[in-house]
Amino acid sequence: MAALLAVALGGAVGSVARYVTTLALTPVTATFPYATLLVNVIGSFLIGYFGRVFSTPEHDPVVRLALTTGLCGGFTTFSALSAETVTLLQQGRTGRAMTYIALSLALGLGATALGLMAGRK
Repeated sequence: MAALLAVALGGAVGSVARYVTTLALTPVTATFPYATLLVNVIGSFLIGYFGRVFSTPEHDPVVRLALTTGLCGGFTTFSALSAETVTLLQQGRTGRAMTYIALSLALGLGATALGLMAGRK
């Protein structure tokens, strides 16, 4: 039960953080979904970092769940990436759509790798 509550709390915090980030970046997202790209890259870094740091026996596994599955899961959003890509394609902005997909994948994977490296002891 503690794990379930920890994931729920982390998810709530992550979702609110994503919403606040989206609001803050609204003025610059008219032509490209920068907010979603940013939260997904930051979340990718954090899941790598938290996954590494909190995987040791001295850390409570519930804390790891709260931070990775909860916080990072609530903060990042694959569904928004998908919807925004489809919107760009429907608007005839194929180049931007492909750039968005490429940046999301490359930066997300790179950020996760950096997070794992940063979390090493």
